[in-house]
Amino acid sequence: MKVIVLGAGVIGVTTAYQLAKSGHDVTVVDRQQGPALETSFANAGEVSFGYCSPWAAPGIPMKAMKWLFMQHAPLILRPKVDMAMLSWMVKMLSNCTSERYAVNKSRMLRLADYSRISLAQVREETGIAYDERMQGTLQLFRTQQQLDASAKDVKALAADGIPYEVLDRDGCVRVEPALQHVREKIVGGLLTPKDETGDCFKFTNALAAKAAELGVRFAYGTEIKGLDVEGGKVRGVVTTRERLTADAVVVALGSYSPLLLKPFGIRLPVYPVKGYSLTIPITDPTRAPESTVMDETYKIAITRLGDRIRVGGMAEISGYTNDLGLPRRRTLEHSVTDLFPGGDATTASFWSGLRPMTPDGTPVIGATKIAGLFLNTGHGTLGWTMSSGSARVINDLVSGRKPDIDATDLAIARYA
Repeated sequence: MKVIVLGAGVIGVTTAYQLAKSGHDVTVVDRQQGPALETSFANAGEVSFGYCSPWAAPGIPMKAMKWLFMQHAPLILRPKVDMAMLSWMVKMLSNCTSERYAVNKSRMLRLADYSRISLAQVREETGIAYDERMQGTLQLFRTQQQLDASAKDVKALAADGIPYEVLDRDGCVRVEPALQHVREKIVGGLLTPKDETGDCFKFTNALAAKAAELGVRFAYGTEIKGLDVEGGKVRGVVTTRERLTADAVVVALGSYSPLLLKPFGIRLPVYPVKGYSLTIPITDPTRAPESTVMDETYKIAITRLGDRIRVGGMAEISGYTNDLGLPRRRTLEHSVTDLFPGGDATTASFWSGLRPMTPDGTPVIGATKIAGLFLNTGHGTLGWTMSSGSARVINDLVSGRKPDIDATDLAIARYA
């Protein structure tokens, strides 16, 4: 089957790789000059199979009001006249109930755990390296209130059979020895030991090279003008260079997916939520993290990538803007230097990317009302975490097979 994948981020590349393994004739189209040059470029470096939760959670509306007045806020809202933004926020708030949180988190954990297995298989069959570490994620609590509130996550992890460990202050220091220098600032943590870390840009580029060896063609520097749809079936894609024909098209364009689909009456509730990161060279390894530490107070991930520290986080709702705000940099610097002053933040590279967020936190994976048109988007902050599992699900659906996990509630039909 001839398949076009739109987007060469981590979602698009993993999808193309799996499709090519199944014998499909695959072409990937992207406007950038190479893979992983947008949202996948400098993300937080987490592969968080256990630390996997929807942003829409009980108590978030009240927390959001408080965050708006914090100097180092994890949430930044820049309201504008944008019906898509308003609609997305209303839908997100409607998911901030205990019942919806449990359903959404269970979906996410199901896909994330499947992706953990799938990523291990990809690593074994390709041998690619990307500064990977397999030492888990430590969700770090600075207050007793945060530790107590983690009970709902512990309950969900236990229900889905995901390994976890609730730690006191000494336990946190045991997992992350550098925290001994700031032990008085923490009260405990939640460790998900199956989580991994690595450089998503390196991973995506290495996998793209393996996909090319399987015959995948990459049309870089190519703008997508629209879909070619006739008689309720997708026929291909129109680009600035040429018209490409296909039996199936997979949309993996992240935050830009809704813009492509809107002319065809497909209302995809995905909206860009901007995140920021710093990449800092390590100057003192004894004061740097061993794996990933999630600073719960600021919702910032601090990750060890070889001889670098990647600091990523925050959620800025401001539309399709990619400017670099200096106050956001100060928040990242504050979190990392407060816990791990083992790098020179003044020499760090500063980056931002648009995460494609759904209002319920679960990505949109599956078929659409247009025959041959599939979606693999809306992964939010967990694109890399869920990429390998999502790619296998899409590959099975495109190939006419039943996926290994229940994927019926991942499709866009759940919003009908």
